[in-house]
Amino acid sequence: MAPDRAAEIAAERVGGATEDEASRGDDARDESSPEGAEPDVTIVLPDAELSPAIPAMAQNAFTTPSPRLVERMTGGGQGVSAMTDDHDDRPTTMRAIRQERFGTVAGEVFSMATTEIPTPDADEVLVRVHAAGVDRGVWHLMAGLPYAVRAAGYGIRSPKAPTPGMDLSGTVVSVGADVDGFAPGDDVYGIGVGAYAEYAVAKAAKLANKPDELDHTQAAVLAISGLTALQAVRDQASVQPGQKVLVVGASGGVGSYVVQIAKAFGAEVTGVASTSKLDLVRDLGADHVVDYTAGDFTESDERYDAIIDTGGNRQLRDLRRILTDDGTLVIVGGEGGGKWLGGTDRQLRAMALSPFVSQTLGTFISSENGDDLVELNALVAAGSLTPAVDRTFPLEQAASAVDHLTDGAARGKVALKI
Repeated sequence: MAPDRAAEIAAERVGGATEDEASRGDDARDESSPEGAEPDVTIVLPDAELSPAIPAMAQNAFTTPSPRLVERMTGGGQGVSAMTDDHDDRPTTMRAIRQERFGTVAGEVFSMATTEIPTPDADEVLVRVHAAGVDRGVWHLMAGLPYAVRAAGYGIRSPKAPTPGMDLSGTVVSVGADVDGFAPGDDVYGIGVGAYAEYAVAKAAKLANKPDELDHTQAAVLAISGLTALQAVRDQASVQPGQKVLVVGASGGVGSYVVQIAKAFGAEVTGVASTSKLDLVRDLGADHVVDYTAGDFTESDERYDAIIDTGGNRQLRDLRRILTDDGTLVIVGGEGGGKWLGGTDRQLRAMALSPFVSQTLGTFISSENGDDLVELNALVAAGSLTPAVDRTFPLEQAASAVDHLTDGAARGKVALKI
């Protein structure tokens, strides 16, 4: 959706019903899986830092910090910034979650520490973090799994960037010399590095002004999942008014945004969820809901113009059966696949098969960019998009927040208040 379309949606929908829901999302096990064991994973990578050592699809759900960011987060490097007038009075240290080794249990690898406040580079912003998002990608980086992610720049034996967290919302403290559009005191949200701390740095190009309609906790869980959902609906599925769209994992972190954005694009949306989540999917604005525990939804006679699978493990042949002949399947994420592939095998097979069938089958790597954050802001202002926060934790309980997510207990997004 182009910026003028976002403005048009905002103009048409102001005063419309807000679609709000509590969902598990990339913070939960996938609801479309009969076993209920597949979490919803967001595909997020910086555009220019894909490692040639591993296939792009093997990198889904991870964001690789630049070498300079890693260096500064570990205590090295110098940045250039335009500081606030009271710079000399600002503290030089901060509280932060630290991780010195990889591990699958947050309580065993996370610890609270006092560390130096990072200094932004010329194209970066220093943010006083008020809230940070907790998603499945955080767990993958914490665990160093799949193993291929370590080859992508995260460190072989221990994390190179010892402070976790990417999604953030907060207030600008200082800006780099080349930054335009942001100034100290601005409330912003977006994607940074080391967000589980009182201060974090972020590329200015990956930030946007926080919508007035959202508090910092809501804004902190919007960027990564929201960008993925927007690009899945607009760019990959190319959803048009009147089309039938099936969202697998509709109460998930990405799925809950997909339902709302597809509705904003004029689609007839069917959401797949478990029995206990059907009311939540309806609240999102889905026209129809399907309880996957009541039967195999891929055996339906219904056909869909687009299926957006936000973390299931359904076989490709089953999903293709309920696609129209020229329909589009977009696989946003998935778990399983072992320690090496980490759930990307379905995505790779879909891409390999697509050239030989009439349907379009594939996946993508979402783009982290401020322009699309502005488009999300327009949807928020129109009442078409609302993040749902299940639970918040204080910074010192970051390990408990990750456990809450991985246990499948979350009913919506999970955030840290800092």
